Amino acid sequence: MQIKKSIILRFGLLYIGIAALAVLILGKALYLRIVEGDKWEEVVEEHNNKDIVIDANRGDILASDYRKLACSVPTYRIYMDMRAHGLTDEVFNANIDSLALLLSRFYGDRSKTSFKSGLKTARAQGKRYYRVHPRRISFTELKKVKEFPIFRLGANKGGFIPRKYENRKLPFGELASRTVGSLYAEKDLGGRFGLEMAYNKSLKGVAGVSTRTRVSGNWVVEEQIEPIDGHDIVTTIDIGLQDVAETALLQQLQKHQADHGCAVLMEVATGKIRAIANLGQTTTGQYAEDYNYAIGAATEPGSTFKLASMIVALEDGVVQLSDSIETGNGRCRFYDRVMTDSHHGGYGTLSVKEVFEKSSNVGISKIIFDNYRENPRRYVDRLYSMNLKEPLGIEIKGEGRPVMKYPGDKTWSGVTLPWMSIGYEIQQTPLQVLTFYNAVANNGKMVKPMFVEKIQHHGEVIREMKPTVINPSICSLETIEKVHKMLVGVVENGTAKNIKSSRYQIAGKTGTAQIAKGSSGYKGEGGKKHQASFVGYFPADRPLYTCIVVVNAPSNNVYYANVVAGAVFKEISDRVYAQSFNHSDVETMYEVELAKHQPYSKGGKKEDLLTVLNDVGVMVHGQELESEWISTSAREHDISLRSKSFPAGIVPNVKGMGAKDAVAILENMGLKVKLSGVGRIKQQSMTAGQNYRKGSIIYLKMG
Repeated sequence: MQIKKSIILRFGLLYIGIAALAVLILGKALYLRIVEGDKWEEVVEEHNNKDIVIDANRGDILASDYRKLACSVPTYRIYMDMRAHGLTDEVFNANIDSLALLLSRFYGDRSKTSFKSGLKTARAQGKRYYRVHPRRISFTELKKVKEFPIFRLGANKGGFIPRKYENRKLPFGELASRTVGSLYAEKDLGGRFGLEMAYNKSLKGVAGVSTRTRVSGNWVVEEQIEPIDGHDIVTTIDIGLQDVAETALLQQLQKHQADHGCAVLMEVATGKIRAIANLGQTTTGQYAEDYNYAIGAATEPGSTFKLASMIVALEDGVVQLSDSIETGNGRCRFYDRVMTDSHHGGYGTLSVKEVFEKSSNVGISKIIFDNYRENPRRYVDRLYSMNLKEPLGIEIKGEGRPVMKYPGDKTWSGVTLPWMSIGYEIQQTPLQVLTFYNAVANNGKMVKPMFVEKIQHHGEVIREMKPTVINPSICSLETIEKVHKMLVGVVENGTAKNIKSSRYQIAGKTGTAQIAKGSSGYKGEGGKKHQASFVGYFPADRPLYTCIVVVNAPSNNVYYANVVAGAVFKEISDRVYAQSFNHSDVETMYEVELAKHQPYSKGGKKEDLLTVLNDVGVMVHGQELESEWISTSAREHDISLRSKSFPAGIVPNVKGMGAKDAVAILENMGLKVKLSGVGRIKQQSMTAGQNYRKGSIIYLKMG
């Protein structure tokens, strides 16, 4: 026993000794790096300055209009070679007082005597790389310092050595900063996250090398390889739209004292991300871009996932929009758990369309459970076929992986199917949800989100990015038309009536989900937490943008999606519509997109259009629509019809229509029409969406 204690004691002492030694080594390493780092940097420079690396200029990250989102601004630190061949004692001693005085005035934190003492000591020691001052100065300041006594003689005669450093600046501050990214403190490591990291290889360029040798005490360049500047990255971000999204999100986060939130605006046809805002509450109570929630935060989406469940049911033909679903008193038991609706007392009997519009948990879960409980794989396989299980594979690192259970998994239970149908027991990021809704707006074609449009070098395009199709068709066009009606119904008649607009139509879905907190479940510390979401597209009859807003853990006892997230969506869509949709450039965008496909047709009266299209043998989807006026969406081999409404008292948008249809609509609304030109309507004198008085004159220009 005594021997055992002795051995333990010896090993204990040995362990303590090794630990103490490790602490000393670590402490010394930190001391050398932090306290004496600059000193040893000088030594390295002095002994290894035969080959000088010439840094390449890092490329800029630009907005879609070429304004700079991130750029490099050079700063300089001043060093002196006290053994420079031309720096004689006579020159040094004659100018040291004047130089010390000017340095003291310039830097402002040391006296003339202090600077003079430091310079004289370095001269006596014969230092080759003496740091005059630790502060970095701007290029403008450098030009001023170059005129100081001794320094104005240059490198060989005055020993003047300005060392260049690159500082990365964000001219627009916080706007999209998590997506733009940042650099590591050590320049050689490059991008730390965001586009700075994703495109680091293109941005950083190729460093050059200057090989020098000593001749008669002077450094002479033997060979110099010039650096190659980095490429510029032109992003899809629109500064104006980014500002709109970030401002609207910030106001709502502050109003409800939410933990964090995000908002993303995507171009339907291409997948280009025009705005991406991510704001989280800091320890001081302010909001900042501290994490890319839109890309990295995979959570249970809640009711926004009901769209996927309805597509599965409609695609399989197990329900039709007019079918009746009994939701009763808003409570339904599945094994040991009870599904409830948010509406007190329940909705009773609803049509399938109304179930979706009112976001009935009971209705959706009954549709899926009743039709797929015997074969849940059929339901999940449909979800998988719509790419809902796979990450998007975007270039920005840190994308959260979607989680979607499969029958037979260890965590699959009897209640998984009904809860999965309403967006629980699965996980998706906001960007993944948005991409799915964008596919619906894009008539079934799922495109990968785009963050970069092109890479260029000194203005010359090196590479131009094209939209990437993830899935050419997530479901049939018939199903797309049906869910489009439901999404419009949510805003017109359902849970998002508060964001309905009289100027343009919105299609979308609310989502209010409880947040699970690890082992403490959905209640967690401090009670229940919620996530409010709204995702949709606009204008609904001819979608150009999709948008998602997610607000996490709103306080003040207000957490419903239509109020919290819907308000942000409405603010963004209103501003985008006001800035873009009444201008000719947007009409041109539509024309360009439509020109890529054949056949092409104007919108107008359904009866007249069908007569012509059927006569020429064009395939038409949506002929069953009960609407006098329709808009058309041209695809590669067919045309899809959508209802077009004209609210009373509001000037309609008749651009793109033929004269006959435009005149019929406007005169039926009590307006007097004056036409000029031929072709289809290109301009209208009264702005679409404004109020008017009957008898007013509206001028239409055709071309």
